[in-house]
Amino acid sequence: MKDFLSLAKERYSCRKLRGGPIPRDMLEKILEAGLCAPTAHNNQPFKIWVLEGPEALAAVKAAAPFPFVEAVDCVLAVGTNPATAWVRPFDGKNFADVDGAIVVTQMMLALKDLGLDSTWVGHFEADKLKAALPEMIPYNLIALLPLGWATEEAKPSRLHEDRKPREEMVSYL
Repeated sequence: MKDFLSLAKERYSCRKLRGGPIPRDMLEKILEAGLCAPTAHNNQPFKIWVLEGPEALAAVKAAAPFPFVEAVDCVLAVGTNPATAWVRPFDGKNFADVDGAIVVTQMMLALKDLGLDSTWVGHFEADKLKAALPEMIPYNLIALLPLGWATEEAKPSRLHEDRKPREEMVSYL
């Protein structure tokens, strides 16, 4: 187990994945990391789908036809329901997608800690996925996480370590 900062720096969007069955104990730890994510007012306005059956995987691959999605045997989908989220009373800001992003982030770090790799897929046809999997209709689908192992040629993008200067990103007031 790595220290948190090392894990956070090591994790990258891996787009060269090989599939294979995800061991149940690993999957359960990843799901637990998502389920224990903090949400605004603890409303938990999210749903996680484990997509590993042939029909579900076919639907994902039709909605997100990328080699790194097509290579895997398990994809996690995360959706949020704004109707059940906390809304900031001062300006009406709905926190559903913020909460969902926390869930996805915790799962991405957990899977990396377990030796798996993934990428946050946001470029997919949500309507196509919902048409094939109608249980998802009431949710805003925010992410797909294809679960697999990095291939030998996998490496971080050339932009992975590019960061704006700290002074531009952090202010002490």
